[in-house]
Amino acid sequence: MLRCLAIAFTIAVAGPARAETVKIVGLGASTCDRFNKEIVGSPLIERDYFAWAQGFMSGALMRAPPGVDEGLDLSPPSVPLESQADFLRSFCAEKPDQDYMDAARALYHRLRGPKT
Repeated sequence: MLRCLAIAFTIAVAGPARAETVKIVGLGASTCDRFNKEIVGSPLIERDYFAWAQGFMSGALMRAPPGVDEGLDLSPPSVPLESQADFLRSFCAEKPDQDYMDAARALYHRLRGPKT
């Protein structure tokens, strides 16, 4: 399943670098409301969502232009994976009308830290 998600992500972001709408596919296209309902009593589905978020953030890091986000650690000791999963869960609980992808993007920006 992770391989399919990685391929889908690659297809979604591949192509020339220009301003265009990208269709998000996979679990990240789900609304936070759907995520909130699906994870009740199902840690395995939450793990699948989290794996999607990790792939999304890794893809964003790989596609970043030179000099942007270089050296960014997506799993720093200050924000362990459990804390990242908590962040995604909290984001979606507070913003059920947003997409899970928005939660993943917010986590990516949090891991980036403040702009200097």
